Amino acid sequence: MGGPMSVNDPLPWIPSALELIRAAVATEVPVIGHCLGSQLMSKALGGTITQNPAKEIGWGEVTATTSANDWLGNIERFEAFHWHGETFSLPAGALRILQSAYCANQAFVLGPHLGLQCHVEMTEAMIRLWNHQWAAESAVASASVQTPEQMYERMAERLTAMRIAADRLYARWIAGLNP
Repeated sequence: MGGPMSVNDPLPWIPSALELIRAAVATEVPVIGHCLGSQLMSKALGGTITQNPAKEIGWGEVTATTSANDWLGNIERFEAFHWHGETFSLPAGALRILQSAYCANQAFVLGPHLGLQCHVEMTEAMIRLWNHQWAAESAVASASVQTPEQMYERMAERLTAMRIAADRLYARWIAGLNP
């Protein structure tokens, strides 16, 4: 999942997390990562983690690439939830399946493995909880950063629409698991 740290921080648990991801991929165990998890996946598989050109916090549209058809079907775009300042590069062999105006790499697939920079797993309770940290982010409202009040607008509608995309992504990922 996510966290306030960077994959590039010298934290003692990061090398073992990277090794666990590499081992899972090598043994064909499907891996899924959200935000920090996708960045860990990218780094473990040879990608790099850098500052994103802009922070993304709140709701923002993501667009599916042609590589997303197997994962999203006919969904071409949807509003996803974002809370990040860094982004990943695509590991060798990975395909970008989602992008946004502020972050080129919103999601990638590599065989059965799925890395999501955006947060399709969000609930209303999670959004309200995370917003307790909004001020600590030194966030300044902009085109890519919403205030908590803006995030609460049409929240039920946004969550319902996002859940359709999330269900498709998760169903496709689950299909890669061995019985």
